[in-house]
Amino acid sequence: MQKIRICLCIIMLVAIHFLNVQGLAKFAAYLVPYLVIGYDVLLEALEGIREREIFDENFLMSIATIGALILGLCYDGDYLEAVAVMLFYKIGELFEDYAEDKTRKNITSLMDIRPDYANLEHEGTITKINPAEVESGSIIVIKPGEKIPIDGVIIEGNSSLNTSALTGESLPRSVDSGDEVISGCINLERVLRVRTTCEFKDSTVSKILELVENASERKSHTERFITRFAKVYTPAVCISAVALAVIPTLIYGWPSFGTWLYRALTFLVISCPCALVISIPLTFFAGIGSASKSGILIKGSNFIELLSRASCVVFDKTGTLTRGVFEVSAVHPKIIEPEELLHLTAHVERFSSHPVALSLRRAYPNESDDCVIQDYEELAGMGVRANVNNQVICSGSSRFMDSLGVEWQPCEKSGSIIHTAIDNKYAGHIVISDMIKRESKLAVQELKGLGIQRVIMLTGDSEASAKEVAASLGIQEFYGELLPADKVNKVDEFMKDSKGSLIFAGDGINDAPVLARADVGIAMGALGSDAAVEAADVVLMDDDPIKISRAIKISRNCMRIARQNIYFSIGIKLLCLVLGAMGLADMWLAVFADVGVMVLAVLNAIRVLFM
Repeated sequence: MQKIRICLCIIMLVAIHFLNVQGLAKFAAYLVPYLVIGYDVLLEALEGIREREIFDENFLMSIATIGALILGLCYDGDYLEAVAVMLFYKIGELFEDYAEDKTRKNITSLMDIRPDYANLEHEGTITKINPAEVESGSIIVIKPGEKIPIDGVIIEGNSSLNTSALTGESLPRSVDSGDEVISGCINLERVLRVRTTCEFKDSTVSKILELVENASERKSHTERFITRFAKVYTPAVCISAVALAVIPTLIYGWPSFGTWLYRALTFLVISCPCALVISIPLTFFAGIGSASKSGILIKGSNFIELLSRASCVVFDKTGTLTRGVFEVSAVHPKIIEPEELLHLTAHVERFSSHPVALSLRRAYPNESDDCVIQDYEELAGMGVRANVNNQVICSGSSRFMDSLGVEWQPCEKSGSIIHTAIDNKYAGHIVISDMIKRESKLAVQELKGLGIQRVIMLTGDSEASAKEVAASLGIQEFYGELLPADKVNKVDEFMKDSKGSLIFAGDGINDAPVLARADVGIAMGALGSDAAVEAADVVLMDDDPIKISRAIKISRNCMRIARQNIYFSIGIKLLCLVLGAMGLADMWLAVFADVGVMVLAVLNAIRVLFM
């Protein structure tokens, strides 16, 4: 519609030029294309006056162009400038719409993950229903080509999934019976039967859509400054324009009023803050869009600003730098047989969701034996305690053993050491090793290449395990055997010493307090806990730590372009305002100072999408 109006207006102007009408007929002829192209601007200006929010670009454009039409009617009969100002203003808006649409496509491509329906299976019958009506624990069927509507576990079938809408990665992921699947992925090959583990409102797809929809609500300091600036600047230039028209007329006499009114109207057009109020939010919007295309969800433009100032990046180890896939690598008993130590430790860890507990259960999968487990208790950052066949079994860290007064034995092997005590007597320990992600070393190198002053690793694992992982990744500063509260205290210390902002990247539920405390909390979204994703400011959908440096690069490019637009827009405005007040700028230069600068700023803003 906008393009049609612009084309229609240009055709009318060309026709009027060749018709060569004069007098009131000429005024009426130019008034038609003026209203065709500018009626919505005039209506917006009237609405602003009615709502007592007068001073915006619609008001300035309306006053300036109506004034120019009146000047033409009373003096020189030139109406082209007034129509041209409105025409070029709408062309500028067209560029703005294009830029916003380009950015929105990157963001709304995520909206394609929203499922339209779910195939609910009940007593052998499959019914297509709204995903919001599916209860947790239901059986759903996903056919090839369909989206997974709700998170769940595959109970029958194997296939490959297209996860590109979530992670930005093009390679499909193979899944089999027993694997967890998340909503938003597309089933590519075979029919899958899935038992849902949550309701639709709590599923991955719902949370992602909520993050995307709310991202624009959190404004950066730069955007808030521009908003405040415009609220002061616009009334100031309106008053200045009135003064420019009135004061010289009082000094030089009424015959000069037309000259000074023309300068005042030119001054108004030049002063429109369109370039700033449009291009700066668009720059941040484009930054969020560019990040989402890479599988990085940034919850607001304020975090783009903080990311750009990062000087310290703190990593949690398990699940962030490592795969979080633990395996039992050694069993060192003291008073019982190796099998019995593994048996008791696995049983006491049965109810824990910690990755270490999962690896123990994989090493000893037989849960259907005669053991009776009672009084289970999990102590955050320490371990677990339970009564197994009338024996008190305590399993956890060396700190836990110290708190029990149990004398434990150190282990030369690297990895997580799980000590076990039976009725307060040391029974031995189990060594569990984690696998380092292949991307982690490159991620650390890229951060250092970006000039990040400190890269730090925190972990609840032993100092020996932390030292080995840190050495293999090239991290000089690391801290082990930390409780969740200790991690928060460490981050507080780092923030006091940090010259810029501090980023913390983690994935576990224990990381949620630290993610919330850091300047920017980054959660590993695909495998991360709900609490971590909720507390974080940035979510990496594919758990790839290299994406942290990618997010920083996007944010720095975004801030650089925002500063360029601010300096360029204000500089050109000030120069043209001075020229306009001195009578050295006509309405055509005013059009460039307003619409031309806006178009250039908008085109500069969308460069973020291609970086």
